[in-house]
Amino acid sequence: MNDYHKLVFFIGVLTLISLVQVSDASVVSTGDFNKDFFVIWSPSHVNTSADGHARSLKLDKESGAGFASNQLFLFGQIDMQIKLVTGHSAGTVVAYYLTSDQPNRDEVDFEFLGNVSGQPYILQTNVFADGFDNREERIYLWFDPTEDFHTYSILWNLHQIVFMVDWVPIRVYRNHADKGVAFPRWQPMSIKISLWNGDSWATRGGKDKIDWTKGPFIASFRNYKLDACIWRGNARFCRADSPTNWWNKERFSSLTSTQRRLFKWVRTHHLIYDYCQDNERFQNNLPKECFLPKY
Repeated sequence: MNDYHKLVFFIGVLTLISLVQVSDASVVSTGDFNKDFFVIWSPSHVNTSADGHARSLKLDKESGAGFASNQLFLFGQIDMQIKLVTGHSAGTVVAYYLTSDQPNRDEVDFEFLGNVSGQPYILQTNVFADGFDNREERIYLWFDPTEDFHTYSILWNLHQIVFMVDWVPIRVYRNHADKGVAFPRWQPMSIKISLWNGDSWATRGGKDKIDWTKGPFIASFRNYKLDACIWRGNARFCRADSPTNWWNKERFSSLTSTQRRLFKWVRTHHLIYDYCQDNERFQNNLPKECFLPKY
């Protein structure tokens, strides 16, 4: 098998693993955007299907838009199928993230940075831990994310945060709190999704601006799954090793051998920026986790 066919095979294996996970999980999503989320910004730019199972956001000169989960969560897995803005999308940003919205906030970000026609999207990920960020990584995807829906997932537990694209792990942020590295582990977070004008920085550092004549710009969402611990005011419940908290089980404490192969494949062929390689930015004083194992 060539590398592409191997990737397809491994994705199939990971999909089966994910289906097994569901059997002992406590899924809290209804599948209806109207029931699990509320609009936080510009309702006139949010369009939801009659059955609530699909939603789109619009960006034009007037406004962008966004929505957020009704619940706060502490650990779990969030899956969202997304189809990104087609065509000339330079300057647009689709953000899909977890955030605690506190001064010393924790946050786990997917940010999809648009581009001029014919140039690929950039997927930027970032982690805020106890108010500290500057933890960006960027990759090119191995497919066109505007042609169809793809699944973007965040697995968050006591051991690690894993960013996944179609079940392929593209980034791991490990819990090294015992070594003095901040890790999101106490603050509950909500899910937020938005489409907005980021042309001051998003495409080539802000050199490529939004071309409003190409708008309106539309991003679409469907088939989400919220499989996470709902915040009830006590972190102990969500940190417990219980049948419903499957993500805290030992087998999810690190990447599997298959996941490691896929992770290395992404890092070798698709990584375009890693803060842990940016000595100039950090003046040769890279963050501590850059010298610690990722899995």
